[in-house]
Amino acid sequence: MNFEADEQLELLHQLLGTGQFGAMDKQTNQWGQNTEQQDEEALSSFLQNTQGTLSSVVEIRSDSKREQRKGAPEVIFGETKGTAQIIAMAQGLLDGSGRAIISRMPPTSVAPVREAFHAYTVRIREAAHAMVIYSPEYMRKSTGGHVGIISAGTSDIPVAEEAALIAEEMGCRATCIYDVGVAGLHRLLTPLRDLLSNEVDAIIVAAGMDGALPSVVAGLVPVPVIGLPTSIGYGLGGKGIAALLSMLQTCAPGLSVVNIDNGVGAGITAALIANRVAQAREHQSR
Repeated sequence: MNFEADEQLELLHQLLGTGQFGAMDKQTNQWGQNTEQQDEEALSSFLQNTQGTLSSVVEIRSDSKREQRKGAPEVIFGETKGTAQIIAMAQGLLDGSGRAIISRMPPTSVAPVREAFHAYTVRIREAAHAMVIYSPEYMRKSTGGHVGIISAGTSDIPVAEEAALIAEEMGCRATCIYDVGVAGLHRLLTPLRDLLSNEVDAIIVAAGMDGALPSVVAGLVPVPVIGLPTSIGYGLGGKGIAALLSMLQTCAPGLSVVNIDNGVGAGITAALIANRVAQAREHQSR
């Protein structure tokens, strides 16, 4: 995988060395040595130059090159956005990369978005409330990475499915094992053994309630485990709080934890690991 690291570092250097802040640097020759008057003049100039862009209309800047730079695509978080904004952001990503991934799609937006992109290929992951739109020429590539996704219960499946979708969109094969939580731990053993025998590179474990399953899995497997707490639970420790704290407090080595219901973050982390492992595996076989 080529993340164009040198090019991106050069871009960062240019951003820090030019533009509004760069002009300030050239004006004073050294950072941190502006006089109070120069600071006020620079601030006044900045506000005048940006006044035209500050309005009630939100300007959209889709980061279509994020996958080239970071190895992970930009994902539109649909839950807090209106239909028109989702369509505009999706169009920006499609223009730049040929694909738009939308998580947490509001139900009322599904039909209008599909209609807006009727000439495109649309993939819907219903359990995850997610949508992916592809331009006609877009080809999803396989990296050879393999991510396992395990859920403790059926209530954890929507967040687990979100993680699976992201891993797949990053080129990984995703193997899902659902409803194998600690209330009936015997259900886990055979699927987990099969997963390990198929060279899984990283495992995501989604769990609510007491959030115990990720620690169990991390204590058994020789690959990185990403704990994904879900907002399932009762009373004092409900809404994922008990699960999050339990995973953070684990004594099982090799367990990392993302935030509550953050299937996108879990999928990206696992896929980044799996893709690196797959890359090393490919070099080793040459």
